[in-house]
Amino acid sequence: MTAQRTSQDPERPGPATGAAPPSLAIDPRGSMIRAVAWVLGVLFLQFAFIFSYVAAFHDPTPHQLEVKVVAPPGGGSQAQQLVDELNRLSGDPLDASLADSESDAREDVRDGDEVAALVLRPDQSSDLLLVASGGGTSLEEAATEVLTKVVGEQQRTLEKEDLVPLQSGDARGLTGFYLVVGWAVGAYLFPTVVALARGDRPRSIRMAALRLAALVPYALASGFGGALIVGPLLDAQTGHLWQLGLLGTAVSFSIAALAIGLEALFGVIGIGVTLLLIVIIGNPSAGGAFQAGVMPTFWRVVGDWIPTGAGVDGVRQIVYFDSDAMTRPLLVLAAYAVAGIVLTLLVSGRGRRPELLMSA
Repeated sequence: MTAQRTSQDPERPGPATGAAPPSLAIDPRGSMIRAVAWVLGVLFLQFAFIFSYVAAFHDPTPHQLEVKVVAPPGGGSQAQQLVDELNRLSGDPLDASLADSESDAREDVRDGDEVAALVLRPDQSSDLLLVASGGGTSLEEAATEVLTKVVGEQQRTLEKEDLVPLQSGDARGLTGFYLVVGWAVGAYLFPTVVALARGDRPRSIRMAALRLAALVPYALASGFGGALIVGPLLDAQTGHLWQLGLLGTAVSFSIAALAIGLEALFGVIGIGVTLLLIVIIGNPSAGGAFQAGVMPTFWRVVGDWIPTGAGVDGVRQIVYFDSDAMTRPLLVLAAYAVAGIVLTLLVSGRGRRPELLMSA
């Protein structure tokens, strides 16, 4: 009988060559150092999460909220005096200016260009405050509080008119925020699952392109699935299914593409980098519970330039402002998508990383 020759992987010698299988040397000291490093990394993300959310939300303070003052007939000088007084308030809570007319002020508030407009009515005991709660309840409430105090010092009251009220199912305007958070959670978990199954770095440009292409059906399912839930299923935000679905597709794809690129570049550390940007920094600055105008400087500045903030802004524009200012949110999402695609293609094939977490 002729002995059968067994095909053998040249990198894995076995019984067919007569060589003994290599022993697996375990370095206890190295393993301990890696374990401590991972624990320290987890603690860093944990404490960063606590710091970011508490620092952003613990002391909401209005900062240069844009308001218009509408002068009564023949009362331009009186209105200008009030504008000057509002701009001199301690802490700089308002950025006040004179409106050309009440109709212009109404249009500015209705379009989301101004937080509020104060219509002076000296012939009545109360002035009229025009607001748009659809643009964010924290902004509307902050402007109302400041202006009520100022008007009250003149022994007058305010009558409020909400030009863009929240939909009946959108309690405190938080539906859009939680919708975007849901899109974001799936968008950074999906690449992690793919990395666990296929490795964190694609082996070639072709494999990288296939991995990125797989994001398209996922992003479509994510975007339109979320829009269906908040729309027809729960009636929380109604009447904008297609627009919200396409926005959700863009949010999901941009975050997932970035996560794939960061995991390809940094391995498992890329997951932490994604969480740091999207969850720890991005979520509190996205304008959900509190909008940028009442948050500290850092979160006020960065929110619009992170996909979660761009997504929340996009949802509000679609649902409450007729998509009048969608350019910046879409450009931000496109920039992150392009960055993720380019990073993935550049890094792919440059050495094969071990399967995600397997070397931890």
